Amino acid sequence: MLISRPVDYDQLIDDAAADPEQNLPYWAELWPSGVALAGKIARDPGIVRGRRVLELGCGLGVTAIAALRAGADLLVTDYSPEALALCALNALDQAGMLPKTLRVNWRDTSSTLHATGDAFPVVLAADVLYERRDVEPLLSFVDQVVTPGGELWLAEPGRPPAARFLEAIAGGWITESEQCSGPWPDPEDNRKGVVVTIHRLRRRLT
Repeated sequence: MLISRPVDYDQLIDDAAADPEQNLPYWAELWPSGVALAGKIARDPGIVRGRRVLELGCGLGVTAIAALRAGADLLVTDYSPEALALCALNALDQAGMLPKTLRVNWRDTSSTLHATGDAFPVVLAADVLYERRDVEPLLSFVDQVVTPGGELWLAEPGRPPAARFLEAIAGGWITESEQCSGPWPDPEDNRKGVVVTIHRLRRRLT
């Protein structure tokens, strides 16, 4: 799969430094978690087929491509307009269709999805927990955007913020997990033995 990437990474770094709400441009990398979640969807398209699906942090679009190919009614979100544009480009190139896109800052309770109260039966999130400050806002956000009985599919490579998130969310959700050890597009990730855990978190009805 040929994925288009940013031409000027240094400019992205400069833009992030000037924006207090912006993380470093993590989205511009092809991370194992996105590849692992895309692979899971490709193997089990029923996860998303014919369902309204929200992706948090679309990045370069690897997971979105798999979801569109599997027949999802997909809305992809990201804080970065550049990420949304590249995700759309890659989806059109690789899946032959465009997802709906929306710029969302899930740390901001006045953001569009917070304001509309829209909720989804399936939410996808690959490698969205890089920093400790992300945990509480993400807990609040998924509480609003995942329907009762719905599913959050979270792929993560073992970072401490993800562990804190999973510990905090455990009470109201049923969790199943599986691990994926690659191979990954970046040989360095293979050399390091990166393992991604894919968590299926099903929200309890009551």
